[in-house]
Amino acid sequence: MIAGSEMAVVDANAAALGVPRKQLMESSGNAIARVARELADPEESITIVAGRGNNGGDAFVAARFLDQFDVRVLLLGRADAIGTEIARENWDALELAECTREEVRDSTAIDLGEPDLLVDAMLGTGVTGSLRQPEATAAEAINDSDASILSVDVPSGFDAETGTVPAGAVDADHVVTFHETKPGLPDLDVPVTVADIGIPEAASEFVGRGDLLRLSRDPDSHKGDHGEVLVIGGGPYVGAPALSGQAALRAGADLVRIACPTAVAHEVQGYSENLIVRPVEGREFEPGHVGQVMEFAAEHDTLVIGPGLGDSERTLEAAEAILTAFTGTAVVDADALQLVPDIETEATLICTPHQGELAKMGGPIADDWRERRDAIEEFADKLGHTLLVKGRYDILSNGERTRVNRTGNPGMTVGGTGDVLAGVTGALAAQHDPIHAASLGAYLAGRAGDIVAEERGDGLVATDLLDAVPTAMRYEE
Repeated sequence: MIAGSEMAVVDANAAALGVPRKQLMESSGNAIARVARELADPEESITIVAGRGNNGGDAFVAARFLDQFDVRVLLLGRADAIGTEIARENWDALELAECTREEVRDSTAIDLGEPDLLVDAMLGTGVTGSLRQPEATAAEAINDSDASILSVDVPSGFDAETGTVPAGAVDADHVVTFHETKPGLPDLDVPVTVADIGIPEAASEFVGRGDLLRLSRDPDSHKGDHGEVLVIGGGPYVGAPALSGQAALRAGADLVRIACPTAVAHEVQGYSENLIVRPVEGREFEPGHVGQVMEFAAEHDTLVIGPGLGDSERTLEAAEAILTAFTGTAVVDADALQLVPDIETEATLICTPHQGELAKMGGPIADDWRERRDAIEEFADKLGHTLLVKGRYDILSNGERTRVNRTGNPGMTVGGTGDVLAGVTGALAAQHDPIHAASLGAYLAGRAGDIVAEERGDGLVATDLLDAVPTAMRYEE
C-alpha cells in the first residue's frame, strides 16, 4: 500500500532510473483500457471525464486503445491549461486518432449524455481536500448517471493520504489503480484492479531525487515552523558540534542551539554567528548537567546527541540519562551510539553508525550490500529504532521499511562528514518521519559531497559540504 505523496516520489525516482513518466502514462492508459473492455461490450458508449493533470493524461492514452467503442472524451477546462507536457501531447494525439474530444468550459453545462460506462479521470492521488469547481459539479453529474463508473487511480475527491472519502467525491463502481493499492481503497467495497505499469522495485528501494519532493515550505510559515534543533556535544572535541549545528541550519532548521561545556563554548560560538550556544559548567558533560540539558531539550523539536561528546565514564552516564528521560526524536551519533542497545526510552531514535560503531552496538557486519541490507533490517527491528548505517551504500531501516542510498564518494572518509550528516538528519527529523529523515539525510549529505568532489576530488573537507547542502536539496527534473 502506498500513499499518494509517496507515489509521486516513486514516479520521480523511476524517471531518474530511466523509466520516464511518459512511458508510465502509456502503461497506465493501457491498464485503464483493459479494465474498460471488461466492463463494456464492443460498440457500447464510453464517456471519459478528464482533468488537466496526469490523471487525465492517463485517460487520454486509454481512449486511443478503445477504438472498438463509441468513445467521447470531455476535458474539464481549456486544453491550453493542461498542466503537464506529456498530458498535453496525449490530448493532441486524440485528434490524430480521430477520437471525439470536447472542452468543457462551463461547469454548469456538463452534458455527460447516456453512456454505458463513465470513466472518472478528473483528479488522482496528488489532490486532497474537498472538490472544487468544475470537478464538484462534474462529480455530482457522474454520481447521478445511470452508467457504471470506473475511476482512475482513486475516485476523484478521495483522499489518497488518509483513505477518507469526503462528501461529494465520486462514488465509483470500479477502480483501476497503479503500482500498489492506496490507503482506503480496500475499504470501498468495490472491485479494485492494481495494475503493474512498469515501475521498477529500485524506485522504492533506492533513495533518489524523487525523495526531494518531500522538501517543501508553506509560503505562510513562520520562524520555528521548520524545526528547532538542539545539538548536545563537545568537550574533548570542538569542531564536531559546530559542524552538526551549521549543517542543521543549512538543511533548513529555523533555529539551532548547541549545548556544550563552558570550556569550549567560546570556541564553538566562534565557528558561526548563526549558532546559539547553551553552555553547561565544566570541561565535559557530567551527570549533574542532565537536568539543565533536559530543560534545553524541552524547547526543541529534535536533539542531535554525540558529536564531539567523548567517551569518558561520566559523560556517557550523562548521555544515558538524557536519552532515557527524553521522549521526543533524537539523532544519536558517535560515542553516544554504544549506549542505545541497553537503554529503555520512550524517545524515537535515529542512530547513525558506521560499520565499526554498528559492530559495537551488537549489529551485523557483511561486505555485500544486499546481505547488509537484510541483516540491518533485522537488527533495526530488534533494536526498535531507526538505523542509518553509513558505508559505500548507506542502509536505512526501521525494521519494517528498508532503503538504500548510493550518493557519496571516497573523499568523504575525511573526518567530520559524519557530523554534517547527523546535523542534516536532525533538521529533517523535525519535520519528517524518522525513516524519511534518515533516507533524505543520507542522500543529501552524500549528494553534497558529490557536488564538492566535482571540484575538489578527494581533497574535500567536511566544512566544504556545508555550503553544498542547500544545492543538494534542489529538485531538478
